[in-house]
Amino acid sequence: MRARAAWRPTREEIAAAAGRTVPDVVRPGLDVLFVGINPGLYSGAVGHHFARPGNRFWNALHGSGFTPELVGPFEERRLLDHGLGITNLVRRATSGAAEVGDEELRAGGRRLRRKAGRLVPRFVAFLGVTAYRSAFGLPFASVGAQAEAFGPSRAWVLPNPSGLNAHYQLPALIEEFEALRAAVSASRGRAGGDRGRGGRR
Repeated sequence: MRARAAWRPTREEIAAAAGRTVPDVVRPGLDVLFVGINPGLYSGAVGHHFARPGNRFWNALHGSGFTPELVGPFEERRLLDHGLGITNLVRRATSGAAEVGDEELRAGGRRLRRKAGRLVPRFVAFLGVTAYRSAFGLPFASVGAQAEAFGPSRAWVLPNPSGLNAHYQLPALIEEFEALRAAVSASRGRAGGDRGRGGRR
């Protein structure tokens, strides 16, 4: 099944979206809270995450098995049914991530720690290693599982799914999402085992 088609904003509507915010897609107890850098102008114009045509986030989610069918940005609330959510390090929409400075990223990181403390997802997955390094002062962080916990959650870094990220074509991006999905499945198994042992005591 294909994701629902949606309206496309005009060039003027996109330009006028600078500084807008996109509502979080969250609830407590998620398996994965995906964290973008900040909304682009296209997403700011339509009010949905990863909405610009060419962004590979939705295809990577489906290709890696996180969603059984392709979900699009205008159907993003359906992610909650699969234990997935979306937020951003920086709230305001810009024409590119280069417009977001290190101090703004660090402030967003502090805000995100508080949010994760309230929502307690199993994993917090950052979509972009450069922004992750800047936000948390971890210059040697790389894609994949992170040694540092993120409050009550495990931290994971994924490549930026923007179509402008030429370092990762879609098959390689899907492989990175698959690694996270495998870690999520393993964490569910450990949690179930812990509960089972507790029940037998």
